[in-house]
Amino acid sequence: MDLSVEELDRIAAALERIAPAPAAAPDFSSAEAFVWHTSPDHLAPVERVNRVDLGLLIGIDRARDTLLENTLQFARGLPANNALLWGARGMGKSSLVKAVHADVRAQGEDIKIVELQREDLPSLTRLLAILRTARQHRFLLFCDDLSFSHDDQHYKSLKAVLDGGIEGRPENVLFYATSNRRHLMPRDMIENERSSAINPSEAVEEKVSLSDRFGLWLGFHPCSQDEYLAMIEGYCAAHGVDIDADTLRAEAIEWQATRGARSGRVAWQYFTDLAGRRGVQLG
Repeated sequence: MDLSVEELDRIAAALERIAPAPAAAPDFSSAEAFVWHTSPDHLAPVERVNRVDLGLLIGIDRARDTLLENTLQFARGLPANNALLWGARGMGKSSLVKAVHADVRAQGEDIKIVELQREDLPSLTRLLAILRTARQHRFLLFCDDLSFSHDDQHYKSLKAVLDGGIEGRPENVLFYATSNRRHLMPRDMIENERSSAINPSEAVEEKVSLSDRFGLWLGFHPCSQDEYLAMIEGYCAAHGVDIDADTLRAEAIEWQATRGARSGRVAWQYFTDLAGRRGVQLG
């Protein structure tokens, strides 16, 4: 069937609407942090990053030192590994990434952090195309709470970028992710797929191998009571909250008992309540 020039023009216009022009790179010198948005694609600068000081993260010394050294290597143009921070909830995985970024910048390295939501992973190649062009900058690409369900295909977008794509990861981009799961998928799902597969060893290899593509695996485990109390004491000292040690201990232990867990997040929640009762502004 022959189409008229007019009809071809209408088809071309419709295709342009379906596949809009690539997003323009922002002024990366305007901020130290950006958030990636889609529909339409753009990088939004973050005026003030929500984070805590690196010195206030208690009980994760090994992970802190390893991630800091890896990030410094990358910021200085040296080889560095993508990192997966996995383990217990509320133990400072995402806080550590943001705190390390701030500490590296404080050491004179102009490194940017870009946050990517898990549901936007299919747009990852478009984001990398923008970051690849800004070779004068170095970027930490950060995805918080990364995990995949049984029928989730988003992991394929990430897998190719980590080390399998024809272009590979841009030299000026490093990928950090946090997850509650070491293999980024539930253990019962792994076992179910193995038990029902014709070849059990291959049933989940594609998904499980994703975590193997991170050069660094940093594990986070539940904190002890002493570490929990030390976190709160550190917050009190940093924000000038004065409280009797015995009162602090009794209140903090009661607070964690009502939550049924001890973690850095629970410590901060108690401290926020304490600061509010003492009339101390946090900011």
